[in-house]
Amino acid sequence: MNGTWTRQEISGKLADMYDLPGSSKPRFGVLFLHDAGINTLVDKPAFTRLFDYLKLVCVCPHGQLAWWTDRVCAEFDPQVTAERYLLQSIVPFFSQRWGIAPRAIGLLGISMGGQGALRLAFKHPDLFPVVAAISPAIEYHELYGQGTPIDEMYDSKEQCRQDTVPMHIHPSKFPPHIYYCIDPADAAWYRGNDRLHEKLSALGVPHQLDMSRQAGGHSWDYFNHMAERAVRFLYQGLEQESRRLL
Repeated sequence: MNGTWTRQEISGKLADMYDLPGSSKPRFGVLFLHDAGINTLVDKPAFTRLFDYLKLVCVCPHGQLAWWTDRVCAEFDPQVTAERYLLQSIVPFFSQRWGIAPRAIGLLGISMGGQGALRLAFKHPDLFPVVAAISPAIEYHELYGQGTPIDEMYDSKEQCRQDTVPMHIHPSKFPPHIYYCIDPADAAWYRGNDRLHEKLSALGVPHQLDMSRQAGGHSWDYFNHMAERAVRFLYQGLEQESRRLL
């Protein structure tokens, strides 16, 4: 690892941040959304080495178990939703610290964060043209009623379902660079990923996916195994988008 991880507060909430060494000026940034275990990329060299090689900076905000939604989650904040926090505090931070505009930020997420990254990209495709999700937990409404913060965020399982990724897809406005993957042994979340593929295909929304590679199910063995493909996809998408502005 050539760069440096630091932890700091952004608008009063913790975030882990990866900076490149010395005076290296990044062209692109990665906004990483963590899983339900609140695992950021601090101790994940499979990702960090790619940040070094591709000269990417990264911010990993701590979102607790808010599922990166636009619903109030008390353990995250009694008033500000996780989505609003990302848009109002984290995105401006990229510009303030590195001069990176929103469209030069790639969304990356794993599990809970994977579905959060996809939903954020579909809701705000003008801001986030590039998104990659590893093992996204898309059908998280299935957790409703199990005593998690989801029970307080939504009035019913159906209301929760209406807020999942597929319900935010617009047939003519979507991010041009979409990638996601899931291990076929990931029984809890595989079907939701397949359903997303079916809907995107039916609407003619271009996307790349890998639903056949096996490398450990819903685990960091798999997440690390898919790191290179996901991060390179982000970089290539951001590179293509940067040329459109020339």
